[in-house]
Amino acid sequence: MEHNHAHGHHCECGQETKTENLAELYNLYSKIEMENLECLNEAVENSVKSVFRPWDQRLDSTKFVESDADEELLFNIPFTGNVKLKGLIIIGGEGGTHPSLVRLFKNRPHMTFDEAASQPDQELNLVEDFEGTIEYATKIVKFSSVYHLTLHFPKNYGSETSKIQFIGLKGDWSEGHRHGVTLCTYEATPSMADHKDKVLQTTNLNI
Repeated sequence: MEHNHAHGHHCECGQETKTENLAELYNLYSKIEMENLECLNEAVENSVKSVFRPWDQRLDSTKFVESDADEELLFNIPFTGNVKLKGLIIIGGEGGTHPSLVRLFKNRPHMTFDEAASQPDQELNLVEDFEGTIEYATKIVKFSSVYHLTLHFPKNYGSETSKIQFIGLKGDWSEGHRHGVTLCTYEATPSMADHKDKVLQTTNLNI
């Protein structure tokens, strides 16, 4: 089975450099609107904020999100600008609580579990990773302009609840206005202003 992942280190000689690079690359946690970050079905309210943290703190097992009613978790992640998402790393819990699948949706704020049943922009099979050594590549073309990311974890490795200790997000951030897409759509639509201009021109000609 192909898992669409690449190991965080490839050769013994470059481990330290690679780790330092990852610390620099996996810094999108600092571009998340933490006050609007939400996780549906989390057992402890606002525990979601603890899993988005610096790379060098990824192995802190005291910080985690655990699901409540069943094994599903749904993260709604708003960014402070536009992100080109290139990769993610998921550190999960032991004892079967590690998620086995993640489904990614872009630019669909405040998604619910019902909405998450729709077709995702990408789906990744997850390997149990307790140290952050497995990196998953995203479809960069699809995730080139993301102001909101939803991560849906529908199942795990057999436990009644799911546990996530760390979520690392890699990519490029740029300042952006959330309404940019809406404005583009508005401008592309036949404008009433154009219609009014024609009416005014006609009126002027009649005078």
